[in-house]
Amino acid sequence: MSRNRLLVVVALLSAVAFVPATVHAQGTATNNLAVSATVVRNCTITAGTLAFGNYDPIVANGVANLDQTGTFTVTCTRGGAPAVWLGMDNGAHYLAPNRRMIGTTEFLNYALYQDAARTVAWGNTSGTSPVVTQNGRNPVTVTVYGRVPAAQDVLAGGYTDTVVMTVNF
Repeated sequence: MSRNRLLVVVALLSAVAFVPATVHAQGTATNNLAVSATVVRNCTITAGTLAFGNYDPIVANGVANLDQTGTFTVTCTRGGAPAVWLGMDNGAHYLAPNRRMIGTTEFLNYALYQDAARTVAWGNTSGTSPVVTQNGRNPVTVTVYGRVPAAQDVLAGGYTDTVVMTVNF
């Protein structure tokens, strides 16, 4: 084979190698893909803090209660029950009829209320706990009203308790 003819064959083979292949469909078929999800009912409750500060059983709180407020938030899925109720247990150191904070060796009584007048105690069952209207993904801020009764004769020092909050939906 002559050199020119060999170059023409190589050129033709090279051109064929770079031609993109075309795929021809013989037919088509279609169907549907069912897509679904279920939005679950859910609520969350943030941890709150109620810090009473200093309690002076001799002068300031010898005759006056120590009142303070705390807040927490509740967020629920839209479309569930229109309202939820919020319960609080009696705390880790409860002794009927008092919630109590523990110090080194003694206890300091306190109470939790649903209202600023501190007349409606906060419980942990339906009817003893406040009801909150849901606001979808927007958190609802809830206030808890606390009171340490006056004239408790206790040792100086820090006192604490932990109350379990529950959102019932």
